[in-house]
Amino acid sequence: MARKYDKFLELYGYDLLLGSIAAFYVLMVPYTKVEESFNVQAMHDILYHRHQIEKYDHLEFPGVVPRTFIGALLVSILASPVVLLMNLLHVPKLYSLYAVRLVLGGIMLSTLRFFRIQIKKKFGSQVEAFFVILTASQFHLLFYCTRPLPNILAFALVNLAYGFWFKGSLYAALNCMVFATLVFRCDILLLIAPLGLELLLTKSVSFWNALTFCLAAAFLSVGLTVLVDSVIWKRLLWPELEVFWFNSVLNRSSEWGTHPFHWYFTSALPRSLLAAYPLFLLGVLLDRRVFFYILPVLSFVLLYSKLPHKELRFIISSIPVFNFAAAIAASRLYVASYA
Repeated sequence: MARKYDKFLELYGYDLLLGSIAAFYVLMVPYTKVEESFNVQAMHDILYHRHQIEKYDHLEFPGVVPRTFIGALLVSILASPVVLLMNLLHVPKLYSLYAVRLVLGGIMLSTLRFFRIQIKKKFGSQVEAFFVILTASQFHLLFYCTRPLPNILAFALVNLAYGFWFKGSLYAALNCMVFATLVFRCDILLLIAPLGLELLLTKSVSFWNALTFCLAAAFLSVGLTVLVDSVIWKRLLWPELEVFWFNSVLNRSSEWGTHPFHWYFTSALPRSLLAAYPLFLLGVLLDRRVFFYILPVLSFVLLYSKLPHKELRFIISSIPVFNFAAAIAASRLYVASYA
């Protein structure tokens, strides 16, 4: 019995640690902000109105730009057994909000687990341990991982992409980012572009193979979102195309406030990374392999810095790679201290 318990902790101990922290944030801060209102309402309508689309809230209150229902649909399907049981027991509807947020957190942390396992395979269990310690000590990633934002739905796919990248399944990594870009957050284009360029320049992928795989993923992604969202929105629609036009072409997002170019590097990243901020720079110096992984992510933050309207959630998908680089440095310093 003790051996089974030890084996369980060995396999899932880190997940229990990160999951318990994320769950604590859900319990302490159950309510959502305006940016999260679309997906919260979408999940409510899917769970309670089901096929009665004419009763869905978005038809009366569409918001500034349309958003995809695909993420809300996936979370709602996974949460539906629990919500059904709650309804049978006449549990207040508020607890359905806890349920969908915990399910979303489970999706997010399972993709982070996939990335973490690839870190362990490639760089060792000690680096994995420091990666978990750094992640657990930070607030923003585990707080946001249960927030029903398009950024977080895209973040889950980006975590999968990171895992495939570290694993060496490069075309799978690109496909995950293509899907995240075209369905959930068009700004992931700023991450896939430097990553794809690096892979091409280092001859890690073939241009024609990459083009073939990415085009196939793009057609499937656009086809899926247009099919699902056109039915639910009751008009021919590709939501992220309209978001891209609003935010990038018209630059209307700046109407919600602006920050200087350096804000991500002087405010957002120091607050979100804490000790990992100086450590990730040290990791680049201590292990030459780290630069290969940091460069596209750093380029992503730099490119995003040109957009006047800035929020931490826009670049939150960069945090795992920065934490990885910091974990490399922490591991080296730990070993050196006992040498």
